[in-house]
Amino acid sequence: MSRALTGLCLLLSVVFSPGAWALNNGLGEPPGSVDRQTPYAAAKGFSDAVHKGNYELAAHYLDLDYLPLAQQKGEGARLAQRLKYVLDHKLPLGAIANLSKEPEGDPENPRFDQIDALSVGDTLYPIRLARVRVNGGEQVWVFSEATVRSIEPLYAEYGPLVGEVLPPVFFDKPVLGLELWQWLGLLATGVLAVLLSVALERFTLALLDRLARWTRITWDDALVSAGKGPLRLLYFALLGAVGTALLLLPPTAKFLATHLFTSLLIVSVAWFVLRFLRVTAQVVQQSVTKESKDPSRARGLHTQLAVLRSVFEAATYIIAAALLLMQFETVRNVGVSLLASAGIAGLVIGLAAQKSISSLLAGIQLSITQPIRIGDQVVVENEFGTVEEITLTYVVVRVWDERRLVIPIPQFLDKPFQNWSKGGKSMLGPVRLLVDFTTDMDALRVELRRILENEGKALWDGRVATVVVEDVLDRTLQVRVLVSAEPGNLFDIRALVREKMMAYLRARPEWLPTTRTEPRPALQPPVGEQPQPPPPATPRA
Repeated sequence: MSRALTGLCLLLSVVFSPGAWALNNGLGEPPGSVDRQTPYAAAKGFSDAVHKGNYELAAHYLDLDYLPLAQQKGEGARLAQRLKYVLDHKLPLGAIANLSKEPEGDPENPRFDQIDALSVGDTLYPIRLARVRVNGGEQVWVFSEATVRSIEPLYAEYGPLVGEVLPPVFFDKPVLGLELWQWLGLLATGVLAVLLSVALERFTLALLDRLARWTRITWDDALVSAGKGPLRLLYFALLGAVGTALLLLPPTAKFLATHLFTSLLIVSVAWFVLRFLRVTAQVVQQSVTKESKDPSRARGLHTQLAVLRSVFEAATYIIAAALLLMQFETVRNVGVSLLASAGIAGLVIGLAAQKSISSLLAGIQLSITQPIRIGDQVVVENEFGTVEEITLTYVVVRVWDERRLVIPIPQFLDKPFQNWSKGGKSMLGPVRLLVDFTTDMDALRVELRRILENEGKALWDGRVATVVVEDVLDRTLQVRVLVSAEPGNLFDIRALVREKMMAYLRARPEWLPTTRTEPRPALQPPVGEQPQPPPPATPRA
């Protein structure tokens, strides 16, 4: 009995010893620089450690308790390095900044805080930080065990292609945040991008030049030659962006590379636009000079082309500079200011041609918002018709009597009108009748149903057919007959119901409105009361 009690005490002392509940016992005690108090601090500390090449330190931010103690140190450093490649490749820039900066984590789920979820085939792997308990009841945040277990399949899908080919020396010691294989990759990317851009430019220009020779116009021949230079820069930017994407650069290097190649792309497009304006102006000027015998016309055209070319070149410079500056957060306000100045210049020009430009803008707005469409049935200017044509300045409405109503477009934006086709496929139409007080309403309802199911069968949609007393006038009742039909049939069914209901009332003249002249009987006094004599007549002066 004493031996069993001693063995139980030893077991309990092992299980409940402070080291039994420690996190990652195989790694030893974490250094004091390891901050795992919040999800953001843990993810930021892991990112800083792996990008400095200190993978042993980064292993303290992983939950490695599922591994044997003897394997946690070496395997933890290897898994930290592989997780770095996955996060650098797939996570968007600034994804870590969205994590909670509170020790309690996400209020909706205090046990986890998820950065993102990555898919491999049909399997989705969440990238999470979990809150775990260590010595003394302290709780820290580390990458969850499920996330650490998913590092291998994620690395096989998103890791570097040369990860299993190159020796470890290419991955061990980063310089300025980049490993040796990444520096060599950047060098190879730059050299290959230059060579391939030159080759692709020559091939593309040769192909376009051959196609241009098949046409009779000379404008395309000059345009092909204008592409020399901008096309090379365009290819270099595209090839460089593709090459750097394969190198799995860390966030800072990826930011610089992305903005560099984006800037080159903007410059190449702006360069080609300037070449395009110059070539087009020259071709048009030469063509008009050869064909026109009037020198004044050639001079006038030359002046117009020079002014237009200057305007478009200035706009190109401003837009390109604004796009370049808007890439960077610190100088984004300058780019916005440039675009604002271009807007002010456009406003001055717009004031000079306010009427014409307002009509054009109204036409564009009408085509986007579409309060009317071709084929809609509308009521405008007290005329019912169908929209037949919409231009940038006016709308043509075909009126019911085959007239054409031409209406300026601003009128559809400034004044109310009825669009019978804007809502559903059915509309309600009232028919009002004046009848005698003795009219049988139920008989009118039965007659309405008979009319709609027989004579109006082709017009009625079968949805609404009601007869109600709308008002009581001094001599008649005002009855409202309400029927439903498609917008194109509404007028016809109202006319049909009005005609048939009047025929039904004419067959019953006692239900038609009449002027009553019969005497009203004298009122009898209540039982037991004597009739009062009439008051004496008042003598007149």
